[in-house]
Amino acid sequence: MTKNDIIERVQEKFDGLVLNKNWGEVGLFYNPENKLSKGIYLLTFKEKDGLNDKASNTDRNGVFRLNVGISKDTFFRLFGERPKRPKAGQIIDMPYDFSELNKIMPHPIYGWMSWICILNPTRETFDKLFPLIEEGYSLALKKYEKKIKGHNNVYKNSG
Repeated sequence: MTKNDIIERVQEKFDGLVLNKNWGEVGLFYNPENKLSKGIYLLTFKEKDGLNDKASNTDRNGVFRLNVGISKDTFFRLFGERPKRPKAGQIIDMPYDFSELNKIMPHPIYGWMSWICILNPTRETFDKLFPLIEEGYSLALKKYEKKIKGHNNVYKNSG
């Protein structure tokens, strides 16, 4: 699957998503009616190595990494542990080859935050990943509502 195939499929399934760039990466954010400046992350794509993120070797021709945030419980169920936060410029301490294609695994930097990733998923593997994207969407909805309520309270209290 291509990055565009994934974006199209996810946007067809879920409402309120906006395609946006952040930190030089393309991502889908939950932001119905553009009430927030960026929105809430649903998923991102990494297409080139950065100074602090080279573990996936995305500088290879045609390689991209799809990143998705999931719940702490689901992350633990999938991988048996949640890693500690790595030091700046380091990767999480888990036994994965983060450059392996078509394998659902912890995000090499943000695994400690319950983010997962996959490099160049096939359609079959993407279908297995899709329920995790659905979970990420549910989490984004909850985070959005919490953030909007916080914004509304700020406006109410400032008048």
